[in-house]
Amino acid sequence: MAKGFGFGIIGTGVIASFHAEAIKHMDGASLVACYDLNPLRADDFATRNGIKSYHDISSFLADSEIDIVTITTPSGAHLEPALEVIKARKKALIIEKPLEITTERCDEIINAARKNGVMLSGIFQSRFHEAARIIKKAIDENRFGKISIMDAQIKWFRSQEYYDSVAWHGTKKMDGGGALMNQGIHAIDLLRWFSGPVKDVSAKIATVAHERIEVEDTAVASLTLESGALATIEGTTAAYPGFLKRIEICGSEGSAILEEESIKFWHFKEEREEDALIRAKYSDFTTTGGGASDPSAIGWHGHKSVFEDVVNALIENREPEITGEEARKAVELIEAIYKSANENRTISFKN
Repeated sequence: MAKGFGFGIIGTGVIASFHAEAIKHMDGASLVACYDLNPLRADDFATRNGIKSYHDISSFLADSEIDIVTITTPSGAHLEPALEVIKARKKALIIEKPLEITTERCDEIINAARKNGVMLSGIFQSRFHEAARIIKKAIDENRFGKISIMDAQIKWFRSQEYYDSVAWHGTKKMDGGGALMNQGIHAIDLLRWFSGPVKDVSAKIATVAHERIEVEDTAVASLTLESGALATIEGTTAAYPGFLKRIEICGSEGSAILEEESIKFWHFKEEREEDALIRAKYSDFTTTGGGASDPSAIGWHGHKSVFEDVVNALIENREPEITGEEARKAVELIEAIYKSANENRTISFKN
């Protein structure tokens, strides 16, 4: 990896600390500066990380040492700073999940980045977990045969105090949604990555166990895939004590179960030499707490992989693995789930 890529962070909340830690562990990159609407918070973050602090975005973006910008603001506040970064023509822009809270807002960012020649990437670090990549490779090699059913389960726990602690938690304007758009989107992205295009979706959402929030804390969705397989999504933030996200894939030639970074089940009709090694190594594999009950227990290793991929993409003059268009897919699916639930009908996709 080449030397000299400087990173700047917009937004200095909890997730920004994971970005900072990931950048610190990269070769050929350094964290240069941060910007936040709250000057005190920006200064505190800068002091803790030994970097420059900016109190206005124009000065931040004028810093010639910053090549790549990451955005860690609340989900519904990604668009505006993203457009500012793109206007400044930085080399790359990396946006925390979700890319934005609607496909319309996602498209504004994607189109602006394309027009101005700025590399755009979304953060779905679970795609870089070794176990997830092993499963994707097996799918691409058709080891599962005809896949019949896939399931994504996000049975997490968030206390009432979590929602009450920050004014924008649980709001449609800033979170865009609840158990799916906020907490469940990583599992939904993996399901969509594994499954390929979705044909239609039918869903129900509810707020069952929390007060004073505008979004769902529980959701179920039934999907028909273009492949002919069926899939389900279950998401909640009301499952004490909280369980690691889980994806199950069942096919005519084999089945697998992914639980966060562990492969809990891995069996095929045609056994290969590496299968026993996969079961031995990945049955209880982890670099992250998963965030099932603690939003801060996610680890920085996955973010590092995303950032390294963007830097390498710049060096190699290629697209990053998670382009803006790829990051949009999970938002599109969740948006359709909400529409199905709100309108009480099946929503079809135009693929």
